[in-house]
Amino acid sequence: MTVHDHEHDIASEDRDQKLLTISEAASLVRAPIATLRYWRHLGTGPRSFRLGRRVLYRYADVIVWINERHDHDGPHAA
Repeated sequence: MTVHDHEHDIASEDRDQKLLTISEAASLVRAPIATLRYWRHLGTGPRSFRLGRRVLYRYADVIVWINERHDHDGPHAA
């Protein structure tokens, strides 16, 4: 493993642990904030948690959720 590979792994880990606000998560999934709130209420959206009064999402959890939806829906004809 080169120094560059190690730095890339660290940067990737940092990004995966990055905390997103509901606005940032909504932007990432390209959905309105109200939709994320509704999904949270239903328990169907990306994993989230409260930190004090704020609802936060881990970047990696949002990406996993997106990939699960993509894998679940299967390939679509273009």
